[in-house]
Amino acid sequence: MEGTARVFAGEYGSSTLSVQDDVPGNPAWVVTEGGAWCRFMFLSGALTEVAERGDMVYTRIADPTGVFDLVIGGRNTALAETFRKLPVPSFVTVTGRAQMYLKKGEQVLSVRPDNVRVVDRQVRDQWVLATAKSTLERLHRMNLALQGRCADERILAAVRHYSITKTRLRELALMVESAVQTVRPPGSESPAPPDVRTLVLDLITAESGPQGIAIEEIITMAAMRGVLQEAVLGAIESLIIDDECYQPRKGFVKPL
Repeated sequence: MEGTARVFAGEYGSSTLSVQDDVPGNPAWVVTEGGAWCRFMFLSGALTEVAERGDMVYTRIADPTGVFDLVIGGRNTALAETFRKLPVPSFVTVTGRAQMYLKKGEQVLSVRPDNVRVVDRQVRDQWVLATAKSTLERLHRMNLALQGRCADERILAAVRHYSITKTRLRELALMVESAVQTVRPPGSESPAPPDVRTLVLDLITAESGPQGIAIEEIITMAAMRGVLQEAVLGAIESLIIDDECYQPRKGFVKPL
């Protein structure tokens, strides 16, 4: 029986390789640059957004390395209704199918969920540790492939497609390390609530580019620190009033 892939969003989001299954009618695999072959997936993180456009429901789940985009077909389905009722943000686990397809000439990468469950921080942390372990095992096999010591065709396919180098493997390993550092030791107390206004201003200052930073990105990063969306929006409004930042265009803010 086929298992579910555990992959960090930071790795999954850079995928550009899709491989059709040998069995007609089966969904294609999404192959990541870390050598994961994803079809059925198990992921966990902070639910940061639930939105509806047309007959589709779109959600985003943030793990310590990035964000998964989820798409639910049919806004009137039971699963769509379940997502609507979930608190934002909240930690969740999701099982679903990896998807890569072209839309108006652009490649779209997402996950089509089959099931969602609200969990606590400890469950999310366990997912991070298990995903880190499986990712490092794959990176080790890819390193062996670069030395000509791995005959795994799936690993070799990823190495060839992404032109993997040892430098890139080190970057992926550092991503895993940073994710593990977010895990709280068992029995540790929750940190004190952050000063939301200071946190938001720090994010705006540190992450702004020439066009500023998207408010949605601030909400996502703050959610990974346990800050609610409403608190983030309130802090941004306060910072704008006090001339600490401004909106260069709709949906973006930039420090003054």
